[in-house]
Amino acid sequence: MQNIYNDYTSWIREKLPFKVQKISIDAGLGCPNRDGTIGVGGCIYCNNSSFNPGYCHNNLSITMQIEEGKRFFGRKYNNPKYLAYFQAHTNTYGENSKLMTLYKEALAVEDVVGIVIGTRPDCVNESLLDDLAELSHSTFVMLEYGIESVHDRTLKLINRGHTFERTRKAIEETARRGIFTGGHVILGLPGEDNCEILQQATIISSLPLDVLKIHQLQVIRNTPLARQYEDGKLHVFSLDEYISLLASYIQRLRPTLALERFVSQCPSEMLIAPRWGLKPQEFNKLLESYMGENRMKQGDSYIPIPE
Repeated sequence: MQNIYNDYTSWIREKLPFKVQKISIDAGLGCPNRDGTIGVGGCIYCNNSSFNPGYCHNNLSITMQIEEGKRFFGRKYNNPKYLAYFQAHTNTYGENSKLMTLYKEALAVEDVVGIVIGTRPDCVNESLLDDLAELSHSTFVMLEYGIESVHDRTLKLINRGHTFERTRKAIEETARRGIFTGGHVILGLPGEDNCEILQQATIISSLPLDVLKIHQLQVIRNTPLARQYEDGKLHVFSLDEYISLLASYIQRLRPTLALERFVSQCPSEMLIAPRWGLKPQEFNKLLESYMGENRMKQGDSYIPIPE
């Protein structure tokens, strides 16, 4: 929202001269933190089924998934253009030639004007970044990194499988090549108090990110985190707690960082907690109202880290 935070909608309108809608894709690429390459079991909060929309099935080709998505969104919007969002699992995990073939297949579909690639910071290499930089000269390309936390102790607790330094390097190398760079973090991870979470905002602001997603911690069925919650070993934010903390977090972010979202959703039957019963737009209105009433805005408390 203008004057309160730097919203993604305004940012993307500056990059693309038309309305765009993301279409999620499951390319079936897997995850090195599940298949034993880096670890097994994955991150303790992760269940990929919780964020795949109904039209997204890896038994369909990339083209067919996009066409399904276009039919889905075509009923809601008038003549939109699309960003193909490689969302599920780790979408830079594979041979470079295979990956580039998948990306180019998506871009070949009518009305697709760019790609967004969700991945881990330990699953990119210089050759792939060079190829994506070349591709970005002719279309919109964004790499979206799962940052989750800047604290190595937390990354170890959640079985992330990499350090924050690995994250920093991947983001810097991506941005250095002129590729749009996004990230997402989770607030409320095990072992982090509010002071550490707010400290994170300053560190995140030091990274050359264009876009940031911020999510509340969700407890999803059939995850190790669910067992911690059921054993009474995990605090989950109430709605009021999260809004208060998030507002302070946003205050500490540099004003030029575009903020894409503040809450994550999953199917109700898979969600254990928190069950706020709000759609993202409803949450955003509550957040904007809170920040407006308290005269808070993005960057109010931003302090750059000395070089």
